[in-house]
Amino acid sequence: MRLRSLLIALLWIGLTAHLALAEVLTLPSDQRPEWLARDGIVMAGSWEPLLFRVRRDGAQGYTPSPEQKAAYEREHSPEMVERLKSRGVNFVMMHCYKGAGESAEKESMADAVQFTRLCHEAGLKVGVYNYSGAFLWELFYKEVPEAKDWILLNEEGKPYLYGRYRYYWNRNHPDAVKFYQQLVRFAVQEVQTDLIHFDNYHYSAGFDERSVRDFRQYLRETFPADQLKQAGIDIDSVLPPKQKDPPSLLKFAWRDFECGYLARSYLDISRYARSLRKDVLMECNPMSVPPYTWPPVDHPRVLPGGEAFWDESLTSGVQKGKLVTRIRTYKVGRLMDNMAFSYITTPLEAGEAMAFNHPDCLGCVCWFEYADIVARPGSKAPMAPQLDRYIRFFHNRRDLLRGAQVVADAAALRSFPSQVFADPQYRETTAAVEDDLIAQHIPFQIIYDQHLSELKHWPVLVLAGCVAMSDRQIEQIASYVRAGGKLCIVGPVGTHDEWMRPRSKKVFEDLPGANLRSVNKPADAIAAVRQFCGGALSIVLDGPPSLCVELTSQPQRRLVHLVNYEPASPVKNVRVQVRVPKDRKVKMVLLADPEQEKDTEIPAEQHDDLVTFNVPKVGTYTVAAVALE
Repeated sequence: MRLRSLLIALLWIGLTAHLALAEVLTLPSDQRPEWLARDGIVMAGSWEPLLFRVRRDGAQGYTPSPEQKAAYEREHSPEMVERLKSRGVNFVMMHCYKGAGESAEKESMADAVQFTRLCHEAGLKVGVYNYSGAFLWELFYKEVPEAKDWILLNEEGKPYLYGRYRYYWNRNHPDAVKFYQQLVRFAVQEVQTDLIHFDNYHYSAGFDERSVRDFRQYLRETFPADQLKQAGIDIDSVLPPKQKDPPSLLKFAWRDFECGYLARSYLDISRYARSLRKDVLMECNPMSVPPYTWPPVDHPRVLPGGEAFWDESLTSGVQKGKLVTRIRTYKVGRLMDNMAFSYITTPLEAGEAMAFNHPDCLGCVCWFEYADIVARPGSKAPMAPQLDRYIRFFHNRRDLLRGAQVVADAAALRSFPSQVFADPQYRETTAAVEDDLIAQHIPFQIIYDQHLSELKHWPVLVLAGCVAMSDRQIEQIASYVRAGGKLCIVGPVGTHDEWMRPRSKKVFEDLPGANLRSVNKPADAIAAVRQFCGGALSIVLDGPPSLCVELTSQPQRRLVHLVNYEPASPVKNVRVQVRVPKDRKVKMVLLADPEQEKDTEIPAEQHDDLVTFNVPKVGTYTVAAVALE
């Protein structure tokens, strides 16, 4: 479901508007390059410059051997471009700048210009790795000695290390920002890249001078002086809290600050890139959407800076009896109109991406380094030949994906203060309900605090473990319920405000009882959602928890995406009921499957607005297209 009520919207960078209001820089579909919706992204990756590989692979220095140089040249040849194209790749993510300094990387940056030209001439689009959030200090200090002032310091006053030879740096240090703007300009104007990638977006502020100065300014702008004084905070001398410090207003403020601080850096650098070319695509790597919110990464604050983000999690499937998926990542990506870049190494992962990811992206299907094409970075396994059918399906059946909108009956709120400030049991409750909604085939969407103004999009709101909310959020939810929305509460709710100050009065007591259900256990939330919908769920599926579903909508049809996370055990005779608009009649139901050469029409029955049919078998991934008259 796309939530963009205005072409340019506003969001809170921090919990209480302490840093600034900023534009949502994510481009609407009609402002993105035309090729993106037409072709989508099937990616091959190779973003490590040669000097970094030498150091990575065990050398004490950065000088490659003759054999490495020769293999590197073959990697950047027209022959490699043709090999990638033959595997269905239409997008290359390559190196541009890693962090060793412009002088040290001058040759590989020139290689990026040349290889991009080869890719563009062959019809491939290009993204470039433009900085990693860490620099290789052994080389970088020789070129930019003042960069010693940019590094992030931990609570012991020592640099945050990334491996053995890289330091994380403060992305908001003004001198660092100026330096890295030069690299963005190079990527946009010299490389002529289609997309810019910023890596390691999971380190934010530290105990360095710049972070401390900016944190103090945040405190001044966020809290009244008397509140800081009451909390024992001296604004002119306060330092960030340490990891072992007990919960306090200072610690909560720091968590909020570092999330907003990280997001601000991405928005600022994206805004600069867009000043150079308005349709360049922006992407960062804050990692996957986990079961809980883990500062300094707060996806709803970061993702408005661009159109894509990385999920580098491992293989999806059923592992030790537990369902392991990227569904959370994909759902949040679609909510924020972002593509998720994942490693696609198996047919299951390809099917999962087509079902749940943004319709314009399949993912990264291979890694090419030197003369080899392998499954993913660090792997020696070749690209799986079974992927070929799924890549062809993504290319040939764009009609099943392009422009489709997710249909969801319920929204599950991830309350930032409840996730981050409150006792861990509450975020665990939120995660458990999300797991149950997935396993029980309820069409739902994960939402965040800023989406409470958009609640009209979902018939049911689930508050699970949401113990800390502001008065404004309480009122937004109450207004939704008074207007007819249904509210399912799991466990205590709103017992504290957004800074974990206890409330003396229970919330939601005056709401109409018919629109409110309160349960104590996550497992009971599913029954409450079903009861609220009164048999009017958008889709009802008869299948095991390992069979997951996503329902999407196009003007003339509904699309039921079925993914079997245990492909070695096909699921047979899956009964599906899909709700369609009351004034529409089903025309036909076609099954499309990458494993089948042709679509198969299957019988369907319609009673009022409910269409029922049986899917004979789901091996890995099947989509049922319900065409409407």
